[in-house]
Amino acid sequence: MTSTFTSLGSASTRHFPDYSPRKPTIKDSELVYKVCTTIKQRRFEPIERILKPFESRFKLDHFIWVLMDIKNEYKLVLNMFDWLCLHRDLSLEARCIIIQISVSAKDPQLAHGLIHDFWTKPNVDASIPFALFMEKLIYTYKDWGSNPHVFDIFFEVLVEVGILDGAKRLFYKMINYGVLISVDSCNLFLSKLLENIDGCKTTPHIFTEFSKKGINWNTVSHNIMIHSFCRIGKVKEAHNLLIQMELRGYMSDAVSYSTIINGYCQIGQHHVVLRLINEMQIKGLKPNMFTLNSVVFLFCKIGKVVDAENVMREMIFQKINPDKVVYTTLIDGFCKAGNVNAAYRLFKEMHHKNVFPDLVTYTALISGICRTGNISESHNLFVGMRSRKLEPDEVTYTALIDGYCKNGQIKEAFSLHNQMVQMGLTPNVVTYTAMIDGLCKQGEIDTANELISDLRAKGLKLNICTYNSLVNGLCKFGSIINAVKLVEDMEVAGIYPDTFTYTTLMDAYCKAGDMVKAHELLRQMLNKGLQPTIVTFNVLMNGFCKLGMLEDGNRLLKWMLGKGIMPNATTYNSLMKQYCVRNDMHATTKIYKGMLGEGLSPNANTYDILIRGHCKARNMKEAWFLHKEMIKKGYDLTVKAYNALIKGFIKRKKHLEAKNMFEEMRKKGLFADVELYKFFMDMNYHEGNLDLTLELCDEVIEKNIAD
Repeated sequence: MTSTFTSLGSASTRHFPDYSPRKPTIKDSELVYKVCTTIKQRRFEPIERILKPFESRFKLDHFIWVLMDIKNEYKLVLNMFDWLCLHRDLSLEARCIIIQISVSAKDPQLAHGLIHDFWTKPNVDASIPFALFMEKLIYTYKDWGSNPHVFDIFFEVLVEVGILDGAKRLFYKMINYGVLISVDSCNLFLSKLLENIDGCKTTPHIFTEFSKKGINWNTVSHNIMIHSFCRIGKVKEAHNLLIQMELRGYMSDAVSYSTIINGYCQIGQHHVVLRLINEMQIKGLKPNMFTLNSVVFLFCKIGKVVDAENVMREMIFQKINPDKVVYTTLIDGFCKAGNVNAAYRLFKEMHHKNVFPDLVTYTALISGICRTGNISESHNLFVGMRSRKLEPDEVTYTALIDGYCKNGQIKEAFSLHNQMVQMGLTPNVVTYTAMIDGLCKQGEIDTANELISDLRAKGLKLNICTYNSLVNGLCKFGSIINAVKLVEDMEVAGIYPDTFTYTTLMDAYCKAGDMVKAHELLRQMLNKGLQPTIVTFNVLMNGFCKLGMLEDGNRLLKWMLGKGIMPNATTYNSLMKQYCVRNDMHATTKIYKGMLGEGLSPNANTYDILIRGHCKARNMKEAWFLHKEMIKKGYDLTVKAYNALIKGFIKRKKHLEAKNMFEEMRKKGLFADVELYKFFMDMNYHEGNLDLTLELCDEVIEKNIAD
């Protein structure tokens, strides 16, 4: 470590003491003279051989007296030191003298080792107090070296071994002698404080105090302080320090910005993160991979997956190769956002760039595909994963079991459960909850209760998720009274309903048209200190909209925004869908623009609602624009959206566009309604294309496409 020393000239500065060892006797002087003469004359011979005659009479005092004579010949000093260590234990005074000489001879490694060993090795006399060591180092300073770097080394060792109180005492002690510990060593002290939260809390005090004593902090110092503030959650204070640092003339660097960006990522302030990244780019600074990983993770966490991918593309542009963690985070993010196509695209990109997916990557994609209902594709991916010698764990099996259950394929889910057990894996309560949830959704409540009995027999404790699955199943099949009774039983068993429980019951009441009971449950939630989620508000919104209570829906949206509760695409979709039903595309467009104004991205359902609404209103230009935007973002058109677009083109006499979309739909394995099949059969028949007419006719019969 490079160190810069500052001498503090002051009238009150103390002088270093003169060294005054015990005087040698005539007999001692003769021995010292003989030793000095011998080692100088025979300097190229092994030291062990030439000092053999003096070994029995040689004491530590003799060693110090010899050093007085040879201290300017460092090679001889080292030889004597090595010899002495083999025959005697070093005294504290002798150790400090060698430390002083080695620093003066520009051999700080030896000095560091001698000090470090004193405080760490068990064979060294640890009973000697720190104060005595410090005083001996001060006592030997003036006559044996006079290089202030020795105190820096002592300070650094104390920090390294964790004697921080001693380091602080040394800092203030040396100020009395006009020596200031270097800023690099003080930075080491600050860094050591970051190792625990309590230390982080004290760094601002040390930073201020040391500054008052003359330490001229540098960029590294400020970066350490920024890190300290971020660690204890004071990100705004860290940001303010960055601004002050630049105002004081210190140059911020990539570390300064990266640390604050990581801090803002931790507290989810993505707007500030984007601004800071932009500032970095303006200053020509590049975020490191760790920082960009944090940004990607944050954006995925808050649902801004497109922005997260843009950050990754910026990484690639800056020649930073994303690793499998970044790709997996994005794949999981796109899957959770319902954009499996984008997830698959990234999965293929990983292979292309020789970034090999691991079990976590496959599990994220399998889980995402399961959520779309494409279980066969999930199973194929599961098989492909195993062919790559990646063995699934409980999480992977549970994801696929959950997918089968949600798709109503209970038999396959149980088969996979048995395979999981045969593999030596133990299904957990999450696995069983997925199976119970699947049974409940099929109305097999009795079978679900039997499985719960098995679960209890295996010593697994029911959790809130298991009960919520039963509550959800009962609500789905109209047994709201039984669902409410089950919630009461839960509380007796010591498992208290959560937000999901109340939201499920509210949804059931909303679907039954009983908005009064739904509101009453919301009040109960709030009285119990439970915070409604966006899903809770979406349930209410959907209830209002389905009952045609659009004014109440709009009031709810306005109230949410006023309270700082950020709606999501689903919230807006409920309103837009009902306005589309009323053929009020002016109100629909207004809501859509309001959604974009809040920084929310439309999802696949948003596009589906808007395209069908505009087609119904014959706004084909707007519908086609939304279709292109949707495809660009990686979303697929639904069958209903295809039907709406094709019918819209037909009404506008744009038969070529309608035909192209119809063929595109068929290539994707999707089937239009019978009305469109009849239209295109008639068109092809009149155009003389009898083969295609018959092909379409066969398709209607084979696929059982009826009115």
